[in-house]
Amino acid sequence: MTLAQIFGVNPMQLTRQKPIVATLKPSNHPYLNGAWTPLHEEVDALDLEVIEGAIPRDIDGIYLRNTENQIHEPLGRFHPFDGDGMLHRIDFQNGRANYSNRFVRTRCFHAEQEAQASLWGGLMDRVGVSKRPGFGAHGSLKDSASTDVIVHAGKALATFYQCGEAYVVDPETLDTEGVAHWGPLDGVSAHPKVDERTGELLFFNYSTHAPYMHFGVVDASNKLTHYRPVPLPGPRLPHDMAFTENYAILNDFPLFWDPEALKLNAHVVRMHRDLPSRFAIVPRRGDGEIRWFEAAPTFVLHWTNAYEDGDEIVLDGYFQSNPEPGKFKGAPQGYEHMMGHLDEHTFQSRLHRWRFNLKTGATHEEQLDPRILEFGTINNRFAGRKYRYAYSTTSKPGWFLFTGFVKHDLEAGTSESYQLPEGVYGSEAPFAPRIGATEEDDGYLVSFIINENKGTSECVLIDAKRIADGPVVRIALPHKICSGTHACWADREFLREGKRQ
Repeated sequence: MTLAQIFGVNPMQLTRQKPIVATLKPSNHPYLNGAWTPLHEEVDALDLEVIEGAIPRDIDGIYLRNTENQIHEPLGRFHPFDGDGMLHRIDFQNGRANYSNRFVRTRCFHAEQEAQASLWGGLMDRVGVSKRPGFGAHGSLKDSASTDVIVHAGKALATFYQCGEAYVVDPETLDTEGVAHWGPLDGVSAHPKVDERTGELLFFNYSTHAPYMHFGVVDASNKLTHYRPVPLPGPRLPHDMAFTENYAILNDFPLFWDPEALKLNAHVVRMHRDLPSRFAIVPRRGDGEIRWFEAAPTFVLHWTNAYEDGDEIVLDGYFQSNPEPGKFKGAPQGYEHMMGHLDEHTFQSRLHRWRFNLKTGATHEEQLDPRILEFGTINNRFAGRKYRYAYSTTSKPGWFLFTGFVKHDLEAGTSESYQLPEGVYGSEAPFAPRIGATEEDDGYLVSFIINENKGTSECVLIDAKRIADGPVVRIALPHKICSGTHACWADREFLREGKRQ
């Protein structure tokens, strides 16, 4: 007998959607196989099977995961960030879970479905490989909306790391509803931020033309209320931003396109070690002065949080000791450079804290954890405010694959962790507060798991107060998913109201 039969639960109901047109051929590419094998199937699954434990009844909301799934045979050298964006959704309510997944129907998705072939080159290709004009700051890429996903004003937004069009997706059905009407011509970078207390969305973009970066705010009613330039010395490659109650924090890191190569329309990333890291403290509202602070040269992919502490702004994120890592020696032939730049153990990212004194102009920074970590999350009810707990992922040396989770107590300076079994990989794990939670860590980490040993995937919930205990429930997914980049959590109240009451 199945668990469903034993406990009187309805068996999973599976509905497959009409197949898409796919032309991808088998290969030995390390990021088109294993945990990165593209998924082309779209399904709806009701009443998912519980493998172990029980789905808690004190969780009510939606987990969204963005993955990258190449559909067509690449025109050039494939990079995993070239893959087509697919959103996965698991809905928790009343102790049950439902699942669905859909490709984000971008303009480029539709064009390549019509052509039944790739039309754009990728991140590692020269501009001339693309058969049509491209998108983003790079100018020749496919906007696949495959990098990030957030929820704002009751809708999901799927965004592209090189500044795409910000695609609006219904979080309940995963239907693509088009591009955000407020999106500027220079696009919206991955990692816009939502202040759940105000309902505002804060975003930035960057480009190869002056002033090179902008900052914007969209209010809780989905109206663009603020958009201003943040001038830079030249084209840069910022990836993430942070905010406090009164400020947005943007950056100008010394890792960016080589100016001489850029003149030839070649996008060669270099670390300019003679330049400092620079941080822009930008007022969230109005046209007040932008304050710049300097710090040790590095590159940061992701921030965990920021907040105001008296005269200081505190910023936490992942400092890279080796932002230009070169080749990964253990990679298959021909993939050494790509894999080196995807491996956290090669570029050496560690949890770090910066303090910017608005009164004196001084910067203080310190390492918070010596381990190789990245892809941090927090309880988003504390975003932009003083907080105590952060959650990081550990990774497999040589690979862009997550192997476990770490909980940091930033007040006590302690941590605890959970490591996944060998051959099992997780995804970015946002925090889902319990219904009625009164403490910052009263909730669950939510993650999708890829089990390469069995060729399956599942969803796990981990009690944030007892991370070392591992999952409190394991839920079978109807198919093996592909790995990817980012995820988010939205509880039902926030989906309905658009901000915290």
